[in-house]
Amino acid sequence: MQEGNTALGLWKDWRLHAIVLAIVVVTELIGTFSIQVGPGVILLLPMLYALVIGIILYFTPAVKERQSLNAEPIIVLGVSLLLAKIGVIIGPSLPEVIAAGPALLLQEFGHLVTIVVALPVAIWLGMKREAIGMTHSIGREPNVGLIMDKYGMGSPEGRGVMAMYIFGTVFGAVFLGLLSGLLATITPLSPLSFALASGVGSGSMMAAASGSLIAAFPDLETQIVALSGASNLLSLSTGLWVSIFIALPLTEKLYGWMTRKKEGY
Repeated sequence: MQEGNTALGLWKDWRLHAIVLAIVVVTELIGTFSIQVGPGVILLLPMLYALVIGIILYFTPAVKERQSLNAEPIIVLGVSLLLAKIGVIIGPSLPEVIAAGPALLLQEFGHLVTIVVALPVAIWLGMKREAIGMTHSIGREPNVGLIMDKYGMGSPEGRGVMAMYIFGTVFGAVFLGLLSGLLATITPLSPLSFALASGVGSGSMMAAASGSLIAAFPDLETQIVALSGASNLLSLSTGLWVSIFIALPLTEKLYGWMTRKKEGY
């Protein structure tokens, strides 16, 4: 009965819905901006504006404690709808993914290397189980859904993955946009290899990285768009499964081993 009343109160919270609608309208009217920085490109996307505006409003009288509490279950609902959309997109595109070749299939195993690098740093910085949510992936929507389902939003792991989700939203596209353009122009590696690497499972990050590559190598635009799109599609379609069966269990195992060793057990 209590849950029913909570859900009813959530849908009757017109202040929350009005604030969300206003933020969406304002950010969509602002649109997307790209800023050229040397060989890289900084993309300013509506999602970034929405996050910043939401944080600012949190510290104003417009958002009260009730709106803050009611917004939490909407995150779960939003991620669930997004995962359903991703599943619908992946199904018809499976032949395209299969035709992409072994290079794309191996990229997910490359993502596991980041766990070995990031997890020890997080533990060294004093993180506890938040490090599991923060380092098992790049913390985009499917991974947020995975952590919420396994541990819950209020858990240390949930706080960790949400911290990475916010950080990736604010800085991820900027970082990849600058990094891809810089590395592609100063290293002997083919720019097409960086196009493959830009598909990390985030549309905004992929767009920023591939945009930098296209700006630096306009004659390869068609190949860059095709390879980065196929790479991102594969990350979306297989990345969650890799996280479920390999990345998250591996992170749990390494965390347990490292913290036991650190505490002298």
